[in-house]
Amino acid sequence: MGKWKDCSRLACVPVLFCIYTAYLYTLATVYRPAIAENQLKGSKNAEMKFPTSLADLNQLASLLKSFKDDHPGYVFALFCSAYVYKQCFAIPGSVFMNLLGGALFGLARGFPLCCLLTACGATGCYLMSRHFGKRLVERAFHRRLEPLRRRVQQNRRSLFAMLLSLRLFPMSPNWFLNMASPLLGVPLLHFFPSVFLGLMPYNFITVEAGCMLSSLTSVSDLFSTGTMLKLTVLSGLVAAFVLLKRRYASPETLRQSEYSDGLLNGKGL
Repeated sequence: MGKWKDCSRLACVPVLFCIYTAYLYTLATVYRPAIAENQLKGSKNAEMKFPTSLADLNQLASLLKSFKDDHPGYVFALFCSAYVYKQCFAIPGSVFMNLLGGALFGLARGFPLCCLLTACGATGCYLMSRHFGKRLVERAFHRRLEPLRRRVQQNRRSLFAMLLSLRLFPMSPNWFLNMASPLLGVPLLHFFPSVFLGLMPYNFITVEAGCMLSSLTSVSDLFSTGTMLKLTVLSGLVAAFVLLKRRYASPETLRQSEYSDGLLNGKGL
């Protein structure tokens, strides 16, 4: 009976994937703006798909920019939906979405938008793992989970700072951290802001590069010496802020934080 229940829960994941995929396909085809469609009729660049190269990305950015002039709401909805889709189902290629965000919305709007969408998509992955895939993740990644579980237990008093460090200086892929967090007892109220803040440096660098998309010749251009230095400085500033805040927090604040962690993890109820 227990195995059947686990299988039925796990089956919800492909069902959700199919529903979201159908929604995204419908948004990209059926509801595609008629004016832009007519303007680009017969063009090879008119196909909308997830980019896998800078050439694909430039074509998609040009297409969406032509839509954006008359249909900004459509472009915004399509971009947000596609971004969350990739994050939620752990589909590779977030760098291209950040570059596209910079090309479409600029740094001032694209950067905070990508930070928010990253956190929302990661939260979707977290929730699916917690409600539908706990046993599967445990079985598939048991050896990788144990070191993280010990680390979480050892750093329970400074859990948020530890989660932030995992994002700023990743030793494990983000998709794995998203799926593993529910099994490690990480509360959602810690998880969401740690993703939002922890991936800020990476999002800033890639969105900024997207603002100059036409000058990029390859994805490796993003990781030049200057870019990596800037990424390190930004990561260090965010980490220093959180650690200093934790260092000078009052004992009462620490006790309240521990008490909240206990409640969120089902302790003391």
